[in-house]
Amino acid sequence: MAYQIDYAYTCHTGKVRANNEDNFWCCGVRLPVHNQGVDGILAGHTQHWQLPVLAVFDGMGGESCGEMAASAAVEALGGFYEENRKSLKKEPVDFLTGACENMNDAVCRYSRENRINSMGTTMALLSFSEKAIYACNLGDSRIYRHFQGKLQQISTDHVIGGKMLGKAPLTQYLGFQEENMTLEPSIVEIGYQAGSSYLLCSDGVTDMLSDDEIQSVLNGTGTAEEKVSELLEQALSKGGRDNVTMVLAQISGCEEKNPLKRWAERYSTGR
Repeated sequence: MAYQIDYAYTCHTGKVRANNEDNFWCCGVRLPVHNQGVDGILAGHTQHWQLPVLAVFDGMGGESCGEMAASAAVEALGGFYEENRKSLKKEPVDFLTGACENMNDAVCRYSRENRINSMGTTMALLSFSEKAIYACNLGDSRIYRHFQGKLQQISTDHVIGGKMLGKAPLTQYLGFQEENMTLEPSIVEIGYQAGSSYLLCSDGVTDMLSDDEIQSVLNGTGTAEEKVSELLEQALSKGGRDNVTMVLAQISGCEEKNPLKRWAERYSTGR
């Protein structure tokens, strides 16, 4: 069985913030360092055997440090993916841990070189190997799985527990100085199921919408593009207090390609 991945994504500054500190990686597409998000909803499709990676980043830090952290992480992910994507076939967990270390080093290096004491970014990432899907996250940007009308959070919120005023401090993120603690990304393996979908989003979505509201949208029969559009509209209508970034991937089954044709496609794309 082959699996097609139809994905849609957006990044919006929101209704309160003047700048955008979020970023994303969608099969090679990303935002420049300084940006005001994207116009509308972007979409595409790919197959699981092409080993795609989708990710959302939510930068942290004042005076443009957040967008610099997110951009440094995205650049590092792109470089690491191009050099190591073949390892997604046989060693997907090693790929993910290596990618996290590489991204963390990039953010920490930028912080040291520019003498910035406080900067970092969350990361929520979905990678596709030939046999399974892997969800990986650091921080509080979330990954949800939706299947047969049920929504399940499969990422881990890396935050300090307990009740407190304001946002709870993060216990894990990119830009983590490892001389203090160890970088420990959450990694979850999920088998392929046609009809399942995955939502990656920054807290600009989850601070505005409840899980029930997200589930209600994903229960619809529309395209990935239509569902992302509806989620964005609802998040903005609830106040849009933060930057809003999300990627939705819908999985469908399809007939396996002729092996020779599949090999030719891989060869032509260098994969």
